[in-house]
Amino acid sequence: MQPRPDPNAAEVIDIQNLTHRYGKVVAVEDVSFSVKRGEIFGFLGPNGAGKTTTIRTILDLIRPTQGQVLVFGLDSRRGAQEIHRRIGYLPSELRLWDNWTGAQYIRWLETVHQRPILPEAEHISERLQFELGRSLSGMSTGMKRKMGLIAAISHQPELLILDEPSIGLDPLMQQVFNELMREARAAGRTVFLSSHNLAEVEQICDRVAIIREGKLEAVEAVHNLTRVTFRWITLTLPEPAHADGFRDLEGIEAIETAGEQLRLRVSGRTNIDALIKQAAQHTVQDISIEHPTLEEIFLAYYGQKEH
Repeated sequence: MQPRPDPNAAEVIDIQNLTHRYGKVVAVEDVSFSVKRGEIFGFLGPNGAGKTTTIRTILDLIRPTQGQVLVFGLDSRRGAQEIHRRIGYLPSELRLWDNWTGAQYIRWLETVHQRPILPEAEHISERLQFELGRSLSGMSTGMKRKMGLIAAISHQPELLILDEPSIGLDPLMQQVFNELMREARAAGRTVFLSSHNLAEVEQICDRVAIIREGKLEAVEAVHNLTRVTFRWITLTLPEPAHADGFRDLEGIEAIETAGEQLRLRVSGRTNIDALIKQAAQHTVQDISIEHPTLEEIFLAYYGQKEH
């Protein structure tokens, strides 16, 4: 018998020992994690790591080979209809009806959700600088993501499941997206988003699960993840750069010089104040901060774990 959902349950998504195979190919293997009510949870990994397969299993778009997925305390298979009523979903590849306008699409969604959502859709579309009256035909990737976000958010679902939501968004719209996610969390809603964008995850997520080659590597609070990772800081000077004075700073893991540029690999242990004071002894023409790639995080984080 299907258990009755607990509206006060702390875990909105609970995945236990999930495995899914496409024939002989294992897409995800023995994955277990949970998503708490009212948090923004990031599902982090490179393309092909198993993020979309996991999401499609949560939504009962594909069936698990092994394991169990509960959403709102309901089995994802037997409770799919009730689950879908309470979620908003943005797939990684969004297909829209080209012969409709955005407003017509929202009107159709009103019949699906059996409630008026156009006023909220208009509010969100204004923030995303999207015209609901325009045709959905021939839209760029960024414009499609905007329409998909409007459709997913407008009915104010309890759970948002977003697969690579910020693909194609320019930096300004990325900030608007971040604000929308924080507002959803403040209203008590839950956000589960997949990404390979570390900067996005750092800015808005409370916790992250890292998946690589179908296997779950870790579930961490964001501040724990970022504490063990690093940044590249590049200083551009008016004269050939020298590393003297920077080598003795704690947490500087590597120094590279190329002409007028001084590139520093800065760990979470670095005293940033001391670094700034050392840089101030030079005439700094430019400074840039580069986030590590996911592969660099894996090497830094899990390499450290193994020692």
